[in-house]
Amino acid sequence: MLKKAKFLFFFMCLTTSAMAQNQDSLTLVRTKWHKNRVAKKVRLFRYHFNENNLFAANENISFLEIKNTGRRAVFAIGAEDKELIATSDFGRRDTALAAINGNFFDVKNVGSVDFVKVNGNTINTNRLDKNGNRAFHQRAAAVINNGKIGIKKWDGTANWETNLLEKNVLLNGPLLAFDGIKENIDTAAFNRLRHPRTCLGLKPNGRVIMLTVDGRNDNSAGMSLFELTNIMTWLGCTTIINFDGGGSTTLWVSGFPDNGIINYPTDNKKWDHAGQRKVANVILIKKK
Repeated sequence: MLKKAKFLFFFMCLTTSAMAQNQDSLTLVRTKWHKNRVAKKVRLFRYHFNENNLFAANENISFLEIKNTGRRAVFAIGAEDKELIATSDFGRRDTALAAINGNFFDVKNVGSVDFVKVNGNTINTNRLDKNGNRAFHQRAAAVINNGKIGIKKWDGTANWETNLLEKNVLLNGPLLAFDGIKENIDTAAFNRLRHPRTCLGLKPNGRVIMLTVDGRNDNSAGMSLFELTNIMTWLGCTTIINFDGGGSTTLWVSGFPDNGIINYPTDNKKWDHAGQRKVANVILIKKK
């Protein structure tokens, strides 16, 4: 009898979780996004989900959708090896249309802790742990060739990133999904707790989504990586990579109010657009 009761409880939990997930997916699909044209083939989407109607929380989501053709709007990497710069300053310096923050970096000693290559030149190399092991954010990469962006998965070899043929490589992670298959992500605190998040996803129709979710505020709770994966999947992405998040999470678009900052960065602990954190690198969208 006890075994039956445990089974029924487990079944009810699964059913409740599935129903909640289905409702969340419907909420997202039915969203009437606030849309802006940034350039030809580049669109900005924004929406503030309040009244706890997405993942039983308030959530503020902003994303760009870009046609990934290598024409008109092209992707690029902006990076510094020994200096931290605000995402918006990277964007303006490189006369970009838009930018999001890139990979993980050393706040004290500056510079990315992950491999970065720009126009064939290595900017940073991987900082491995004391046993020579890779971090979770060194097992996938955003790669750019002729203005088109892609995502590649670590093949398990030590020199994988240096053997990639693309001239622009930005290691990041963890990888959340690859070619329509969700990656196995453990329940470590970084993955299961809600934080501001930045990510990039590829859709089968040749479009790219660059997305930020705000967090650490009553107006937006942030997301776990599991919730983030669901959001990107519901938006149509089949390959998804997580970027550095938390206080680094920033989406900048040229010509928009509030210094072009679209989301609500958290470094000043206020619900405004002034809390940017300086970062080591960014992904840029530029006009060809």
